[in-house]
Amino acid sequence: MNPQLRLGVLFSHGHGQTGIFGIWGYRHSVRHSDFEMLMIDEFGSEYAAVLLRDLALTELDDRTGSQALADGIDPREIWLAICRAQNVPEERWLGLNKKPKDKHAE
Repeated sequence: MNPQLRLGVLFSHGHGQTGIFGIWGYRHSVRHSDFEMLMIDEFGSEYAAVLLRDLALTELDDRTGSQALADGIDPREIWLAICRAQNVPEERWLGLNKKPKDKHAE
């Protein structure tokens, strides 16, 4: 599978909805899309999907990220739990530092 695909494609399972939250009937909100992008940026789409599905998060009562989302846990709380469980350096908890595009490039 193309690693450039977003998590949602991996999670849509033919339900006709895109985005990581489509299978649970969530509407796409900024918070959920931010969570999705943080996961993809940090782990890549395929590994992020595996972590979300399989990683039991001790601080969330051993729920997986998928279960926690389905239970209505704040995506920020889930993201931080995944960061701590995967030893993501604290300076990346807000996302990767990306340089703004230079609008006046020569």
